[in-house]
Amino acid sequence: MKWKGRRQSSNVEDRRGRSTGGGGFSPLLIKPLMRLLFSKVGLIAIGGFLAFSWFTGNNPLQLVQQLLGGGGGMSQVATDYQGSPEEETLAEFSATVLADTEDVWNQLLENYREPTLVLFTDQVQSACGSASSSTGPFYCPGDEQLYIDLSFFEDMDTQLQAAGDFAQAYVIAHEVGHHVQHLLGITDQVHSQRSKLSQKEYNQLSVRLELQADFLAGVWAYHTQKMKNSLEEGDIEEALNAANAIGDDRLQRQSTGRVVPDSFTHGTSAQRMKWFKKGYQTGDINQGDTFNTDDL
Repeated sequence: MKWKGRRQSSNVEDRRGRSTGGGGFSPLLIKPLMRLLFSKVGLIAIGGFLAFSWFTGNNPLQLVQQLLGGGGGMSQVATDYQGSPEEETLAEFSATVLADTEDVWNQLLENYREPTLVLFTDQVQSACGSASSSTGPFYCPGDEQLYIDLSFFEDMDTQLQAAGDFAQAYVIAHEVGHHVQHLLGITDQVHSQRSKLSQKEYNQLSVRLELQADFLAGVWAYHTQKMKNSLEEGDIEEALNAANAIGDDRLQRQSTGRVVPDSFTHGTSAQRMKWFKKGYQTGDINQGDTFNTDDL
């Protein structure tokens, strides 16, 4: 991906090196097998075991649990922090990708409200509660902010075998896709069904929400290429490889040796790849209605 020397977003809050103290309930009761998954304050799928996905991060159920369970009363304490040259490069890269998402979504959506990217180390406090790096990148609709511990990008390479700068860009674009869903009222519609559905039924809604965010990441890739010609050979393959690496079926098989479809919250590897690819091929936000199709 050609990104160096281009505009970086000013909507970045750098909290790296800060520690959180004080009280507050954290819903992250179990440390994940790997610090995986791009997404939201992670949904912990229950089915006799825990399996989460890359976009395990910002699941609507977990957001609701955090909002109900608390998480307030924590303070941020600043420390002297010096990132490595590699980490500083990742910070600049992330700010550049965020700027690209701003350019695309300001063009596609009227009165688009730009989210803030929060960089943190180890753990962070958001309007959705407290979260650790093991949650993975996530989006919180309560404060309209994306949260990323940059060490996750190293985990993508070493743990997920999903290397490449465009794979990393896909992570950010997916979280911004959740922001778009929030602005369009889709996230609230899903949340409103939580108390009306069984766990299995709500998991199915969660899958559709996640696959739509994958689709929106693909739409972004289409338009950023059209606007800036920034993609290089192999970039889309990097994103598809990342989508494949974080499918529920693959993650469950790796962590437990078995697959339980009823506990899926983000979709299979094939589904995630399909919807990102569809977004990239069409570039049309109207083609991504994952909630009204039988063909996921």
